[in-house]
Amino acid sequence: MEIVRVVDLSREITDQTVVYPGDPVPHITQHATIAKDGFNLVSVQMGSQSGTHVDAPFHFDDATSTIDKIPLDRFVGRGVILHCDGVGARERITLDSVRTDAESARAGDIVLVHTGWARHYGGPSYFDNPFLDAGLVSFLLERGVRTIGLDALNIDETPDDAHPGEGFPAHHLIATADGIISENLCNLESIDFAEPLISLLPMKFVGIDGAPVRAVAMEVR
Repeated sequence: MEIVRVVDLSREITDQTVVYPGDPVPHITQHATIAKDGFNLVSVQMGSQSGTHVDAPFHFDDATSTIDKIPLDRFVGRGVILHCDGVGARERITLDSVRTDAESARAGDIVLVHTGWARHYGGPSYFDNPFLDAGLVSFLLERGVRTIGLDALNIDETPDDAHPGEGFPAHHLIATADGIISENLCNLESIDFAEPLISLLPMKFVGIDGAPVRAVAMEVR
């Protein structure tokens, strides 16, 4: 196997990284310098869901697996892209809107939903993300998919004062199936080759709900 190209699907982690409302904002400070200590070292403080990340089932269900207990094959696999670029603010992404792509998914695949919403990153409209309908999530789970991600803040509707949301049904469905969610992906439009190999390998935190990832798509031959 030869890796022809690697496409970065990850957000930068800085003090300006967009976070879910109320989550800890990343804070990066210089701890040691070459001039003073002979080496560079920084202190990094951030939430487990900062930047491009994966959710373990434990994020929404205390009785399920934490991030360190998930088999690593959930984070690496053939990618299937659901194309719905151009979807609107707070629009529900249904099975019918992506049926052709969704029907190509099989057990073990990593399904990534390309909404195009990544273009709103850094602005207030990023929080008005489109979201996955429970029917689409159920369809993918029935086909044996256990890892689903998208290029937006939240796989469910992000609630605010004007939009109370529905109680995170997609998160709960995937958690019940012991599945994985990836959010805040970007650059999905650059996956312009067939059969991408997706890697979402998380940091090995113990006993918690998720972890940041350096998400990539690889073209292999």
